[in-house]
This record gives sequence, C-alpha cells and structure tokens, in this order.
Amino acid sequence: MTALAPTHPDYAAAVDRLRDAYAAIPHGSPVRLAKRTSNLFRGRTPTTAPGLDVSAFSGVLEVDAGARTADVLGMTTYEDLVAATLPHGLVPLCVPQLRTITLGGAVTGLGIESASWRNGCPHESVLDLDVLTGDGRVVTASATNEHADLFHGFPNSYGSLGYALRLRIELEPATPYVRLRHVPCGDAAGLAATIAEATGTGTYDGERVDYVDGTVFSRTESYLTLATYADAAEQAPSDYTGESIYYRSIQQRRTDVLTMHDYLWRWDTDWFWCSRAFGAQNPIVRRVWPKDKLRSDVYWKLVALDRRTSFSARLGALRRQPPREQVVQDVEVPVDALPQFLDFFHREVGIEPVWVCPLRQRDPDARWPLYELDAGTTYVNVGFWSTVPLPPGVDPADGRVNRRIEQVVTDLGGRKSLYSTSFYDRAEFARLYGGAVYDRLRAEYDPDGRLPDMWTKTVRRG
Repeated sequence: MTALAPTHPDYAAAVDRLRDAYAAIPHGSPVRLAKRTSNLFRGRTPTTAPGLDVSAFSGVLEVDAGARTADVLGMTTYEDLVAATLPHGLVPLCVPQLRTITLGGAVTGLGIESASWRNGCPHESVLDLDVLTGDGRVVTASATNEHADLFHGFPNSYGSLGYALRLRIELEPATPYVRLRHVPCGDAAGLAATIAEATGTGTYDGERVDYVDGTVFSRTESYLTLATYADAAEQAPSDYTGESIYYRSIQQRRTDVLTMHDYLWRWDTDWFWCSRAFGAQNPIVRRVWPKDKLRSDVYWKLVALDRRTSFSARLGALRRQPPREQVVQDVEVPVDALPQFLDFFHREVGIEPVWVCPLRQRDPDARWPLYELDAGTTYVNVGFWSTVPLPPGVDPADGRVNRRIEQVVTDLGGRKSLYSTSFYDRAEFARLYGGAVYDRLRAEYDPDGRLPDMWTKTVRRG
C-alpha cells in the first residue's frame, strides 16, 4: 500500500516529536528505530527497548517534475517512492531491487542496481538531507554547507552517526517500457570483457545501453542483461509476477520487453532466485501461492521465523546432514579482477546462480570516505545468497567461508557491503571503512557515544 502523502507541516511536527522522544531516552540505554521492515542479514543484540517511533517519516513530500527532484522522508520504501515518481515519467537514479528497502536505509547502508554503472549508488543522487544526529540535533547536510563532512561521511555509516529523516534526491526521465537483451558471455573472462565494453562505451552491438546487470549460472554459463529505454513495446510485455520466473527467462530467451515498473521489480517477486528455498518455484505450489505474496518481504518473514525457531538447523541435524554456514554477501571487485574472484568463488564457495552488477562512481571528484572506491575504476558487485555445507566438526558461527571471502576481496582491491555478517577486527575495519575520518565525525556529531559505533553495529564478535 502506498503511504499517504505527508505535508511539510506534518514533517516539521514529526521532527519535534522525534527529537523530544530521543531526548527522553536515558543516556546509556540502547537506541534503535522501531521499523516495519529490515533487509539486514546479520544478527542484532536482543533488547526490550521499544525503539524510536519513526512511522511518521514515511512518504513523499513533493515531486518537482520540472527540476527532476523529489523530497522524500527517510523511512519511505522504494516501492512507495517509485509509485510517486513514475506517474511523472521519472525514476530515482538508483533503485535497489527489493521493494521494501527504504531510501534512508539505502543511503546510510549503500545500495546498488543496474544503473549504477552510470549513476553510482543511491547516496550519489542526494542533494541534501536532514539527519537526527547522535547528540540529538537535527541538521541539514549538503555537499557545500557547514555539515558537508557529515553529508559525505553519512553513506555506509549504518545509523552510527544518526538517522536520515528527509532527503532531497535527483530523478531522471524514464520511458513506459524497457527492452532487454540477454547476451551469452560464457566464462568469467568473457563476462568481464562484455561488462567492460558495454559500460565503457554505453553501447553494445550498436545499440544504446541504459541498465546493465548479469547472472552467472556456472563456470561456463553467464549472461549480461543489457536494458534500453523504449517508448513503445515491440511485443506484449512479459509478466514475471505470476507463474513465470524472471531469472529462468535469462537462459531461455535472448530478448524481452518489460514495463518500466516491472523492470524495476523484476528481481523482487522471487527475491532473485531465493524463493525456491520456500518451494515458491514449484509449479504446483506457485499456482496456489497468492500472487500478492510473491514478494521479497514475505520471504524475509519466513527467514526471520526460521532464525527464531532454528527449524532448518534442527531438521538438518535430524537428517544427519553436515552443518551449513549462511553465506549472504555483496562484494565489489574491479572488473579486471572479476575472473580471478569468480574462479576462487566457484572453487571454494560453490553457490549458484550469482548476480553481478557493474558500478562506477558517478562524480570522480567526490569523496565518500566510509566506502571509498577508486573513482577511475569500474567495479563489479557480486551478490550471492545461500548456505554452504561445512566439514564435520566445523562450527558455522566461526564464519570460515565468510572470512575467506573477506580476505580474497581485500586482496583483490575490493570492498564488501556490511548489511550481512562481517568478521573484520577493529584495525582492519578502520583501514577499510573510514578510520580517522569516521572518528572525527563521531566526535563532532555523537561525542557522548549514544549510538553504537559502526564496527559494533556491523561486525560479528567472537
């Protein structure tokens, strides 16, 4: 359901209430947001604290079609944001593929998508934002005002510097349809070469490219999906919100057409390919599964239930199956290093399929110190979400496979997203994710340490 459109007076009143609620939390007590949704795949420390009520911070304040901007509250999901912008023929510059990711969450925790090769991550299209900081202030930060350090340091801070309450973002024109080409690339070297060609020129085989992502099914089978804006559909648009499954179509057809709306959410219906874990891709089950429940947030609730009950782990033990480690990660490696990373991945991890998505910093002169990339390098995000079997006697909590992935990514000059389990020690974490710059921001915006620091929030101890 689309959130009711709030007004600027509504927003001002909500800020006052939130500031008062924050001030009422005793110092030393945990601070957290009471959110309806989460896309984090790491455990959190249990707490009985009620959390800050941020329900008033969902909705789009304004879409300025002439300026191609939107004023958006921080807890607004991308589903609601797109619903507000698409009637104007506009879309955000980067739309993460899961509907319930919030704009504020994508900026403080990063996000990536098939336009990231030309538009970067969600934070790179933010013009200014209001932040409830750790010391209880609400400040407006932009690239040029007195809070420019917070503006550039907020991305990848994961709520450890404060919470985004309102963001003004850029939009870009979109067409009613998107035309897709699924280009067979063969092995990892062929995939990397095709990515470099398409993103280097913005064209492939003489046709403009607007969106780029890819799917790796095995060592020798991969496809790069190149999508181009289209004003008209040359054929009836495909529908992957029912019995048809999008990722399987990549192997079955070379071209396709989707509506703009369905293209943005093409991966959400089956949470990429993860819905198969719940039987949702079984033709019999799929016929009776309610169409409106084929959504990533429904699958996430099933995962959360399994975590609470340990049902899968107990069932595996009863069947005398080997223990399994959850390996749910997104990493970025330079495109030239993609073959080397995938060779390691197939050899030591073995999850298939794998999602790939090229990424390049939009403004080469900008600096985002908490997730700093080489502005002159094209990176490739590699996403993999499953479990892997372990040798007898190995404890999944040790993170054997995840630690190895972290080491290889660092050795290849890459970075790892922090939405899932991480194992870096404090020194390595500081070297990779902002170090002294982050410490200065904490000292300025949360001198009393009311919010957990970034390492404490994102890294698994033990």
